[in-house]
Amino acid sequence: MCRWLSYIGDPVYLEKLVFEPRHSLVDQSLHAEQAKTPTNGDGFGIGWYDDRPTPGLYREILPAWNDPNLRSLAHHIQSGLFFAHVRASTGTHTSRSNCHPFAHDKYLFMHNGQIGDYPLVRRSLEAMIDDEHYAARQGSTDSELIFCLMLTLGLVEDPHRAIRRTIEIVENEMKTRGATAPFRFTACLSNGKSICAIRHASDDKPPSLYWRKRNGHVIIVSEPLDTDADSWAAVAPNHTLHVDGNLVVTEEATLS
Repeated sequence: MCRWLSYIGDPVYLEKLVFEPRHSLVDQSLHAEQAKTPTNGDGFGIGWYDDRPTPGLYREILPAWNDPNLRSLAHHIQSGLFFAHVRASTGTHTSRSNCHPFAHDKYLFMHNGQIGDYPLVRRSLEAMIDDEHYAARQGSTDSELIFCLMLTLGLVEDPHRAIRRTIEIVENEMKTRGATAPFRFTACLSNGKSICAIRHASDDKPPSLYWRKRNGHVIIVSEPLDTDADSWAAVAPNHTLHVDGNLVVTEEATLS
């Protein structure tokens, strides 16, 4: 399982969250506390928005704690909306194209979790992706497949419906193909102006997800960055968290 964070608010340097907190994302890449495995060393990535309409992206197969380029970029890049992700592979190989976040046009997407028994459903789910987004797919992960399905199912026009339909299709296909392992889906999506985070599972064990609003920003994380437990709110299981450009936070049932 992976660890990730997203930030929206007053521009800050990425190092403020990626490196500096006691339990920063880089610390979590070595010492995750709420994941199946404590180490997330199968690559990492950052995605950020600036004055351009499409996001910047840097992904690498080195562990996050062992890449001097990440430290330098995080020290110099300032953004009011960014993603960061450290990867623990659930079966697909370690390559830049399999590292998160994934980008398409103005969108960023990253994921923690997995489609249970992925080899059983991979081919049939890939066949549901339209030609445009199938051609743009670069890697082999179930995470990028989910992103392509969302885009195929109308993410641009109606994000909540696209997320809901994607979850329904994945779970229906797993049932049809006889998959017994659960679907775990804690993910984050942005169009450069707002953030949508989802915490969902087909069983009663969705991966952890928290958020905090403070002093002109909202942070969403796989696990808290510090020991101030009372300041972090858990996203309810099978719910979606929306944060708009004015930092208005709303939460609703994902499949409603």
